Amino acid sequence: MALSTKIEWTNATWNPWQGCHKVSPGCYNCYMYREKQIYGQNPEVIVRSRTTFNDPMKWKNPRFIFVCSWSDWFIEDADSWRNEAWEIIRNTPYHTYQILTKRPERIKSHLPHDWKNGWENVWLGVSIENQDYIFRKKLLLKIPAKIHFISAEPLLGPIDLGELKDIDWVITGGESGPNARSMHPDWARSIKNQCIEASVAYFHKQNGGSKKIHGAWGGRVLDGKTWDSIPEKNMNLDYLSYNNNIQCGLKNF
Repeated sequence: MALSTKIEWTNATWNPWQGCHKVSPGCYNCYMYREKQIYGQNPEVIVRSRTTFNDPMKWKNPRFIFVCSWSDWFIEDADSWRNEAWEIIRNTPYHTYQILTKRPERIKSHLPHDWKNGWENVWLGVSIENQDYIFRKKLLLKIPAKIHFISAEPLLGPIDLGELKDIDWVITGGESGPNARSMHPDWARSIKNQCIEASVAYFHKQNGGSKKIHGAWGGRVLDGKTWDSIPEKNMNLDYLSYNNNIQCGLKNF
């Protein structure tokens, strides 16, 4: 049975450490900051988890795992813990790990020694919230990986993604929460069309806002349908038996 997560494009989340530092406009209304503050915790203090660090070793069925939903895998403060976390990924090849960062300049110098052309069970991605941060794509593509992906969430303006060669997946989504900034549908529509033109898997997570529609903030319908594609290559087919809601390949096109 699939895990229930608040992130529509993954099966599980893993936070070996928590806490982060804001680095760009996409961080301004970060949900982690809100939730940490509700519990009286300082969201800018990065701490190693005492209870979840080894979680993937306990999960015996294959899962898609979004890594560091409450931090950043490549944040400086976690440098002393990251090698141990890489070992967990190495020792659980039946899981697929989705690593998304706003710090692509730190990727190259913080990979495992045997990374070579990328590990089979690791996807590398960058967040790009508006055109000012398109440089993160260039930095991402300097790193070999089995899957490269872009998360345009929260989508804060129109983005011309440019050449999409070697990009395997693009996610869009509007911001959610009490101070959510609006996403114009044309921004997501443009990215969707760019993906279709380049035959890149496209996933639209949500339209954003402070109201849920059918379980997603602002609903998930764009141009009369939902867009649920994920990359077909490197797919762990066993995963499909755990989550039948996510479509494989370019079926939505």
